[in-house]
Parts: sequence; C-alpha cells; structure tokens
Amino acid sequence: MKALIVLANEKKEGSFCHALADMAKRTLRDAGYEVILRDLYAEHFDPILTHEELSLSGDEVSGELRAEIEQILATDLFVVIHPNWWGMPPAILKGWIDRCIRQGFCYAFTADGPVRMLEGRKAIVFTTGNTPQEIEVSVNHDPLDNLWKNIVFKTVGIDDCVRMNIASLIMSTPQQREQWLLEAKAELEKLL
Repeated sequence: MKALIVLANEKKEGSFCHALADMAKRTLRDAGYEVILRDLYAEHFDPILTHEELSLSGDEVSGELRAEIEQILATDLFVVIHPNWWGMPPAILKGWIDRCIRQGFCYAFTADGPVRMLEGRKAIVFTTGNTPQEIEVSVNHDPLDNLWKNIVFKTVGIDDCVRMNIASLIMSTPQQREQWLLEAKAELEKLL
C-alpha cells in the first residue's frame, strides 16, 4: 500500500503542520505503508500552471509533472496537511492541485458525465487555523470541508475522505496540541 503526504506550510520546520506530517509518516510506516512526503515549500514546488502546460495532451505530459501524476495514480491513501488561509489552502497547494490532479489522468469528462479515475482510494485532510471551529462553521460555512470532500476528492472518485480541522491554534497550549496530535493519529488509523 502506498501513501502520499502533501504538506503545504511556509515554515521550514517546527510548525504544527510539520508535527502532523511527522505523526502521519510514522503512523503509516508502522502500518506497513510505503510513504512519500511532499513538502511543497521545502521542495520549492512551482504552483504556476502555464498556458503551454495546460494545452499538453496526456501523452505530451512528461518530466517532473508526469512523475508527480504517476505518483498520484499509484497512491492508495492521500494525507493533505495545510493551514487555513482565508478559507483556502495556501496558493502553492492550490497550484499542486491545478497541475497534478489533472484532467485526463485523475478524472475526465464524457457526454455521460464525469469519469472518476481514483475510485477506491482514501484521503484525510488536516487543516489548522486560528478561527475557532464553531465560527468557521457558523459564519464561514467551513469552505475547506466542501473544497476537499466535494470539489477535489469526490470529483476524482475518492468518497472516503475525512477532514479534521484543528483550531484555534494561536490560542492553544502545548498540552492541547499534544491532544490534537493524538486525535489526528486516531482519525488516520481509522482509515487504515
């Protein structure tokens, strides 16, 4: 079984998102998964989808982009970790979606409707934020939950998607963060 962890946090290390990625990597390896960690900021991932790249047919996609897409197609379990920036993922992660969760590979459109090419896989998304969860839901209508569960993963065929929002990080104590890591581990283990 293969797991892909996609981390999008601007800090080089030491963030709570990095702690979540470390926990996920250990948990998945202990469960026998082959784990790939993509730290988009550390790797200087280019989020820009160019006109030239967008116009490439499936056969023409090559190089690093082709390798990234092949990695996605081989993944059984996706773990996405990022902070909530204005109800959205950081731009670098949005660019990863645009460039890599690609039509013709992960989904397609036909006269009969969309074809979901990643059926049977699972996903878990950990988001962090400073807005308390009750406000995120009651005022903002939890846009990240809709983005990941319905717009991204459901489109490509991943119906088994869990999202855990961890907030308010800025007001939390070290003890609360340790408890959140335990809760996140438990949520991840439910998918294994």
